[in-house]
Amino acid sequence: MPGTRCGSDGEHELQDRYGTQDRAERFYQDQVLDQLNPTMIEFIARMDMAFIATADKHGECDASFRAGLPGFLHVIDERTIAYPEYRGNGVHASLGNILENPHVGILLIDFVQDLIGLHINGSARIVDDTALRHNVPELPENLKGRAAQHWVVIDVEEAYIHCRKHIPHLVPAAREQREWGTDNTRAKGGDYFGAKAQAQADALVR
Repeated sequence: MPGTRCGSDGEHELQDRYGTQDRAERFYQDQVLDQLNPTMIEFIARMDMAFIATADKHGECDASFRAGLPGFLHVIDERTIAYPEYRGNGVHASLGNILENPHVGILLIDFVQDLIGLHINGSARIVDDTALRHNVPELPENLKGRAAQHWVVIDVEEAYIHCRKHIPHLVPAAREQREWGTDNTRAKGGDYFGAKAQAQADALVR
């Protein structure tokens, strides 16, 4: 990114310590953009999943998974993207972090076709569905039984490649009918990791 120093102070300290300044500088100069280019926009349009990283004002982190039909992560323009937030478990971990600390990191990975990834870092804000549709009428339509309540709108600050070296090649399987918006415990995975059962057992011991 011409005229802008890429990377954090910690990155540069470790580059100095481990002697990787030249390699890092080449990567910054060759691969890191401050906006999305046409190839990145096309890539985003065909992705059906994303990994979202947020942190609260104390730096406590959360990593979350989002998925939808290709294009659910919508490119508004080369400097702005948005993804929908649907009715979930009511915790609002990612949105709560964004409310305190707008910095977000998004990782998109193509496990099927090109075996490549795209990092997008930026500053996020929460916008109601109705308000964003008023300004961005080309937003994807809500799916039956799955209406977006809010959108996370990200101002892109960095976009760069995630190399394919260790990305596994996955073959998509037929997906069963999904019960979007359901409160059915079994359909949502139930107590797969035994957390509820453990909490109940611990309560009995106390």
